Amino acid sequence: MPVQKQTHAGQQTRFKAFVIIGEYNGHVGLGMKCSKEVATAIQGAIILTKLSIVPVWRGYWGSKIGNLHTVPSKVTGCCGFVLVHLLPVPRGTGIVSAPVPKKLLLMAGIDDCYTSA
Repeated sequence: MPVQKQTHAGQQTRFKAFVIIGEYNGHVGLGMKCSKEVATAIQGAIILTKLSIVPVWRGYWGSKIGNLHTVPSKVTGCCGFVLVHLLPVPRGTGIVSAPVPKKLLLMAGIDDCYTSA
């Protein structure tokens, strides 16, 4: 995504790349890099993503039959003024979220979850 900064000599355009890596089984990584060239931004984001892979705790809703499918308990996180809630739900509900967080949760191996931001 192009990002522009106004300088006294004109506009300076840089490209920001976001990369998500996940194995759909409890590990996910997210990286972001900004550069003057698209290829350099993507390459740097891939390197940062591989360095930032973290394990994701998963749990059950109700009985412990079958695979882990949701978050283990209510989770709240904040960054700046944004407050994000993840809530466990029964099996088969799916991920109720915006498209981008939905992809991130699916890559982390969470199949059922309510989100609120």
